[in-house]
Amino acid sequence: MSVDWARAEWGPLYAAVRGPLRERRWRAVPMATAAVCLTAVLHFVHGQSWGYRFVQDVGAVRAEDPLWLALLRTPLSLFVPALDLPVWGALVQILLVFGIAELCLGRRRAPAVAYVATLAGTLYARLGIRLGPDFPLGLPASDAHVVDTGPSAAVVGLAVYVGWRHRAYVTAGVVIVAMVVEVAVRENLAGKEHLAAIAAVLVLCAVGARRQRRSRDRATSGSGAPPIQSWNRRWGPTQRRS
Repeated sequence: MSVDWARAEWGPLYAAVRGPLRERRWRAVPMATAAVCLTAVLHFVHGQSWGYRFVQDVGAVRAEDPLWLALLRTPLSLFVPALDLPVWGALVQILLVFGIAELCLGRRRAPAVAYVATLAGTLYARLGIRLGPDFPLGLPASDAHVVDTGPSAAVVGLAVYVGWRHRAYVTAGVVIVAMVVEVAVRENLAGKEHLAAIAAVLVLCAVGARRQRRSRDRATSGSGAPPIQSWNRRWGPTQRRS
């Protein structure tokens, strides 16, 4: 890996992250810090006999649940890591990816992209179960009972979106390929939800690219001096250029 390639791939991303962190340190990522704290608290409460049912009621999403209930629980489900997985993995993912996204995208766009990715995975689970296991992207009916929680879909979606936004296309491509390989090697609900999250984020990238092209086209078409209309009493309206 050459230095020039690394600079071209990660230079804009590094520049966007370095300045705010150097000036304000952890105060530059309050959203990511709060997300890490919330995830740690929910994991602790979820592991207690007195708190298990509470966390399930407010943050556990299953495809068998009514849609309105799943939509209410989806935002908080992002911060409820699975009990059978090490919580430190979820905390590291949130701290790094959410922190970088917060610095690069802002405190409004970053959670919006994370929510779109998570929601895409949640809605896909319902569609996949309806399609059935015989369909290439379908799911078995038993997956309707699987608790769908954790930040993984949001992390994958944010990684792809940030990579596209800061022209780290190889990095974004590696994330996408890794998720495809995950599904090919171990076909499960989580892996296919990651692909659904990536698909939703790629749509956002396409919309953003189209807006950028329109903005450039407007700037290019408006670069010339527009004609200024004046009035000639004898000959009527005339055109002149300033």
